[in-house]
Amino acid sequence: MSTVVFLGGGRITSAMLAGFRLGKTKHQLVVHDRNLGKLRDLKKDFAVEIEPDLSRAVARADLLLIAVRPKSVHELLSDIERMNRASHKPATLAVSLAAGVPLRLLSRMTGPLVQWARAMPSPVCRSGCGLTALTFSRMLPPANRKLVHDLFASFGQVVEISESKFDAFTVTYSCSHGYHALETLARAAQEAGLDRKTALLASAHALADGIIAWREGEHSLQTLLKEAVTPGGIAAATATAMDAAGYERAVRKGVAAGLRRAQANAGK
Repeated sequence: MSTVVFLGGGRITSAMLAGFRLGKTKHQLVVHDRNLGKLRDLKKDFAVEIEPDLSRAVARADLLLIAVRPKSVHELLSDIERMNRASHKPATLAVSLAAGVPLRLLSRMTGPLVQWARAMPSPVCRSGCGLTALTFSRMLPPANRKLVHDLFASFGQVVEISESKFDAFTVTYSCSHGYHALETLARAAQEAGLDRKTALLASAHALADGIIAWREGEHSLQTLLKEAVTPGGIAAATATAMDAAGYERAVRKGVAAGLRRAQANAGK
């Protein structure tokens, strides 16, 4: 059993702890955060061990999960680098969850005393239906890669991709797309006359159930689109009007904006 230490007690840590609890992980889970209120809440909600002292948290870790915002990574890793030099401990295995911060910068901040991987877990992992992208430093041993892979596979699907594709994945896979689309479609349905509950039910079916049917079925996306959008019908009129209003253009602009933010995080 490994000791997995979260550095940061925010939203993604909460979601992952829920996923680990659902998956009945055998790892010992410890959370560090400077906010004692967050730590108390996490201990209460997930019966997780908490450690307010950063140096003690790092010293205990078989695996560190860097779960802070990108702008906070540099300060945190500078502290870790000083601790590792002072302790003369073996190299630490660490996984960064910070969007847009590449392995080269992580390695530069900590030196050879930390071995790095990156992960992008979805908040949907709290339900056991997560999707996580992983990318590894070329020097990371196979045993450490397996440890990281198996950890994230405990609450959902894992895909290993090259780091050059990581930003595009991060922008695309976010469950915010679905939530945003659900809220937007439901509001339009309410304006068309549905009550809020029925509008959400109908919109969720349109978005979620249709996609599940594609994922779990044998038909291609194009086949299902052809089946659902009858020429001259209501769905065809709806889709045509949405395209004419700039639906695809809006999505492309959103993805481009997300990529620019990821590049800003990396200091590119």
